[in-house]
Amino acid sequence: MAQQGKILDTLAVIGVGLIGGSLAGALKASGAVGTVVGVGRNPENLATALDRGFVDHVTTDLAEAVSAADAVLLATPVSTLVKFFPEVVRHLKPGAILTDAGSVKGSVVESARATLGSYFAQFVPAHPIAGRERSGAAAADIDLFRNHWVVLTPVEETDPQALQTVRGMWECVGAKVRCMDTAVHDRILGMTSHLPHAVAYALVQQLGDLDGLEDYSSMTAGGFLDITRVASSDPVMWRDIFVHNADITADLIADHRGVLERLEEIVRRRDGEELEVWFQRAKKLRSELKSAKSRDH
Repeated sequence: MAQQGKILDTLAVIGVGLIGGSLAGALKASGAVGTVVGVGRNPENLATALDRGFVDHVTTDLAEAVSAADAVLLATPVSTLVKFFPEVVRHLKPGAILTDAGSVKGSVVESARATLGSYFAQFVPAHPIAGRERSGAAAADIDLFRNHWVVLTPVEETDPQALQTVRGMWECVGAKVRCMDTAVHDRILGMTSHLPHAVAYALVQQLGDLDGLEDYSSMTAGGFLDITRVASSDPVMWRDIFVHNADITADLIADHRGVLERLEEIVRRRDGEELEVWFQRAKKLRSELKSAKSRDH
């Protein structure tokens, strides 16, 4: 990774897993941060992050790490993340920046506003749209964010300099950065990420509820494994995402149920002509989405 100018002296990363570890390692490799301190509760995971060179120091003492940091990244599951706000704000030094990497922004911003007090202006909500089914520091990759979008959801109170610094953190590790309203973010990610995970989990649950599971398992087609790939994701992380984006996700599940019911009605009529129209439209839309994604990269 090409060396960049230093933008921070000390960064504390709370949660040195796939996202936190990848960003920590990428920032170190880019030269954008002088010292990275990894904070966590799992000594083995912290040791892995240290051994892989993603962090300079590790500690289980949050207060120690936060009080010395110019910026703090919260890279834990969302429910844990919001619980850290009251503790983190007690130890932030004046002018320090706080940011996160949560997949839901509305509830995180609400919690930050309620707990951070005057430090709320220094909080820059962020969501890197990059991930894998594996988790932990062992899965971290300094190239994880290259050519991937990171969405920042600043609010009216957000300090412009803090926003610029966080934008710079992500850009120097190869990410593309855009700003978005929190509600818009949660709707878009609900449709493009949270609902697909719900469908994948539901399909696997449906298969698991069938009698003669061994017979089905031995005959599982590639299509089933492809469409359910994301059901291998971290259950704790996705539990939190669904809980914190519950209304939007539940509404989308209800909408999807309606789409399936319309498809069911066409199938029961054995209306091959309309089925072909459905499938052709879906094929065309997916090709357009894939082409747009390719142009994006």
